[in-house]
Amino acid sequence: MDLMSKSKSQWDFGELFPAEATRKVLSVSELTAQVRRLLEKQVGSIWVTGEVTNLRAQSSGHIYFTLKDAASQLGCVLFSRENVPHRELLADGQKVLLQGDVTVYEARGQYQLIVRAVELQGVGALQIQFEKLKQKLAAEGLFAPERKRPLPKYPQRIGLVTSPTGAAIRDVLHVVQRRNPGLQIILAPCRVQGHGAAEEIAEAIKSLNRYSVESLHRLPIQRSNDSTNLDLILITRGGGSLEDLWAFNEEVVARAIFESVIPIVSAVGHEIDFTIADFVADLRAATPSAAAEIITEGVFASRQFIESLVRRMTQAHPRRRLDESLQRLDDLQSGLLRQAKQGVRERQIVCQNLSTRLRQVRPKQLLKQRREVLKATQKRLRELARVQFKNCKNSLETIESRLRLLGPEQVLSRGYSITMDAASGKVLRDAAQVKAGQKLKTRLKKGEVRSAVK
Repeated sequence: MDLMSKSKSQWDFGELFPAEATRKVLSVSELTAQVRRLLEKQVGSIWVTGEVTNLRAQSSGHIYFTLKDAASQLGCVLFSRENVPHRELLADGQKVLLQGDVTVYEARGQYQLIVRAVELQGVGALQIQFEKLKQKLAAEGLFAPERKRPLPKYPQRIGLVTSPTGAAIRDVLHVVQRRNPGLQIILAPCRVQGHGAAEEIAEAIKSLNRYSVESLHRLPIQRSNDSTNLDLILITRGGGSLEDLWAFNEEVVARAIFESVIPIVSAVGHEIDFTIADFVADLRAATPSAAAEIITEGVFASRQFIESLVRRMTQAHPRRRLDESLQRLDDLQSGLLRQAKQGVRERQIVCQNLSTRLRQVRPKQLLKQRREVLKATQKRLRELARVQFKNCKNSLETIESRLRLLGPEQVLSRGYSITMDAASGKVLRDAAQVKAGQKLKTRLKKGEVRSAVK
């Protein structure tokens, strides 16, 4: 056999183009079926989260929608035969958590999720229970704005429903002590977390309502005095997770708040936390401290207004202005004396320096001349200081005399008098202001005269 017969021809393309019998050619349906079986086997049942969009319900009862996130989307179908709870949560824009089987809809060659379970994203059964109760109570009118009652502006006595050992009661008491220490607080202690806490909260609300009309000796609550009238009730606790705050999402608490004859403020958790109790209460506060500030705002604002008014009256009084002027005169006089003493000290330093230089050079004639100049300078300085001090003193005495002439005592000493209403002390400037029988008080230079209008 020659060499050419032993080697492959350079024109042999068999390896590049195998015989038709060695190829495995699939139809579209077969390929789609293989992909479906692969997905169902390798992925199978999963949980997936995203936002619902393009929701459409067919007349057959099947629900079709797309689940998407920022980068991708997934087709989903919920068949009518599937007994899936909470299917009402499916709505465009709703973020949900779905459980289902990944498969391929072979007619379109599109992979999809057959939905078996629906939950709200990240919160699970508690959030679903929260939403269902919220919808139920809202339909019954428990959240209606028109049933919300205004809070009293100046409450004197309030009921407090909270744990006696929690941070919330400390925050409330701290704010009340700072802003309205006279506010009386009736504590109805209860647990605010855990099994049975909701029933204790509801019973505390009911007890405070009974306390407002009945004797206290039958109620297991602490009291600060013997009065039984409550202006409002504050229910509160500190922040926590959804599970920690769940007692305030129970229907028994919502019913107790709704049935309360006393206005209720709810302050549960932090500013971002919302509970069913917040929706039913007459007012919701972001935090326990914020609730205490709202309750004490009326008294606190009134007290600040009165204090500012007293300060303004004090500042506007003539005697106050006179005292301030006299004090200013004292400051000017003290400053003048300090300047005079400072001038003398500076001249003394100059003299000392000159004396030192003269002692160093020892010129007798120059020393004599310098002494004469020094004496003259000292004399002029003393005379100048005396004249300036006398002028300033005369000026101060003149200003002081003028100020005293402006005082009410000088006006009274010249024979004038001041007539005031005896009851209010208001100065009368017009005879039309008085009425028959009105008692007057007239201030003279010495003493007062009481009279009545005829």
